Amino acid sequence: MLIGIMSDSHDNLPLIAAAVDLFVRRNVETIIHAGDVVSPFSARKIAAPGLPVIAVYGNNDGERAGLAQSLDIVPAPRRFELAGRKFLLVHNPGAIRTEDLAGIDVAVCGHTHEPMIEPGPPLLINPGETGGWTSGRHGTVVLDSETLNTEVLEF
Repeated sequence: MLIGIMSDSHDNLPLIAAAVDLFVRRNVETIIHAGDVVSPFSARKIAAPGLPVIAVYGNNDGERAGLAQSLDIVPAPRRFELAGRKFLLVHNPGAIRTEDLAGIDVAVCGHTHEPMIEPGPPLLINPGETGGWTSGRHGTVVLDSETLNTEVLEF
């Protein structure tokens, strides 16, 4: 299964649309968002193609009730299984404790706006920022759940 991973979209609607379009063109089956969607109108853009979205709140996600109407979004840390892999999803990588990583195949975070992939185990992925406000770069990651191969995609 191909999984699209994004974070820190910060209401940049054109870049959210570009990221989601990229995921659709790459045949991604699920989107993971590591926080800082920010507004419900952005959440609706992420959910627009009808793909499942698994998300956590970031430090800039204010209207939580509105976000939850469009996305499967909860406070971090979030543990879940997807395509036979065990995931840990947080916004701030500083919130990851060693004991949180026990039995985890893939840990996903955001917050720093800097892309980073560490092979692990567990595989640690920060897709950087989708919104591009801080660094001027905007990107995502596509993860193959079978092989755990990753591809950083800047657009």
